[in-house]
Amino acid sequence: MPAVKKTVRRSLLVTSATLLSLSVTAPAALAAPTPSASPTATPPARMSGVGGARLGLPGTQVNLAHGVPVLPKDLTARSWIVSDAESGQVLAAHNAHWRLPPASTLKMLFADTVLPRFPKATEHKVVPSDLAGMGAGSSVVGIKEGDTYTVHDLWLGVFLRSGNDAVHVLSRMNGGIKQTVRDMQAHAEELQALDTHVVSPDGYDEPEQVSSAYDLTLFARSGLQKKDFRDYCSTVRATFGAGEIRNTNRLLSGDTDVPVYQGIAGVKNGNTTHAGATFTGVAERGGKVLLVTVMNPEKHEHNEVYKETAKLLDWGFQAAGKVTPVGELVPPRSAAPSSTEPNPRASATGRAAGGTGVGSRPVASAATGSGSRGIGIALAVAGGLLVLLGGGVFLINRRWPLPDLVRRRTRP
Repeated sequence: MPAVKKTVRRSLLVTSATLLSLSVTAPAALAAPTPSASPTATPPARMSGVGGARLGLPGTQVNLAHGVPVLPKDLTARSWIVSDAESGQVLAAHNAHWRLPPASTLKMLFADTVLPRFPKATEHKVVPSDLAGMGAGSSVVGIKEGDTYTVHDLWLGVFLRSGNDAVHVLSRMNGGIKQTVRDMQAHAEELQALDTHVVSPDGYDEPEQVSSAYDLTLFARSGLQKKDFRDYCSTVRATFGAGEIRNTNRLLSGDTDVPVYQGIAGVKNGNTTHAGATFTGVAERGGKVLLVTVMNPEKHEHNEVYKETAKLLDWGFQAAGKVTPVGELVPPRSAAPSSTEPNPRASATGRAAGGTGVGSRPVASAATGSGSRGIGIALAVAGGLLVLLGGGVFLINRRWPLPDLVRRRTRP
């Protein structure tokens, strides 16, 4: 059951104590600042403009329009972004390019980089050096020295339990930690994820290891074009060793204070001392596929990162087709159109440059925009303008099968 996606008209009315006046003449991309080992409590005034000048501005960026739902008023995350996974349009964002510790959401980049390199049936016997160098207090799936695991099992450990031990074993198979970090950094640059500085493949807190809500969304969108990536990140539970493991993504598996989110299909969560809670989620409803990334909510209630993600997803599904985008998710460098070819998204990007930015809490809304129509997918996400990285081809309106998991959860 393929999903039919409506790439959209976006607009939103927002009032706040302070309205930030935006300039459409701002440069399309700004150089990112040097990574910081200890990010400040406030976003820098100058951030990357990759994906649109407005995304490089601090505060909430959203367009105003009559009849568009108001953004949730109780969002406390340092950074977040809501985007259309198919078209790449950014519906709204808050400090989208703020470079922050990513925690285990960085494992999306690890998986997108390394997953295609080993057949899932490949077996590996774990030796002590495979597990050397893991940070104290790392999340683990329970890899044991001397035991043999399939690559399939190792990836289940990465996605379901965020196992740093599984990441280290796969990294050793890939030529070692340093080689894997170099590979990940190169892949991040290919994806134009220029806020990201990789130090450890598992996302463990390390000096100068940073990413952004924008970059994490690029990693998710790229990874979700790979069937194995989609299958792993949507798996709720699986057998591992002599027992069973359950996905720690609470919007997928549920918890006492967080119900399973309707239409959820992945992607990855994280939590460390410096990063706080981080999460990127993808969900499908009514033919619309949205990606939301939330980084470090200041409110420290149980499962707060999932609660704020669910609120933003709810808003995105209500606003899709009404709110004018404030930017876009850029394609990989190898897939970007040449300067001599017309860019089918140029008009959308131009529209995204205008509108109103809000530096604090949004309260109300007003203005209209225009959009286009496209064919969607579901869990596969990344439809619309997609990148099949294996072949370096940027695909348009690619259909993917709707997974059973999403099909069950999106039925009335």
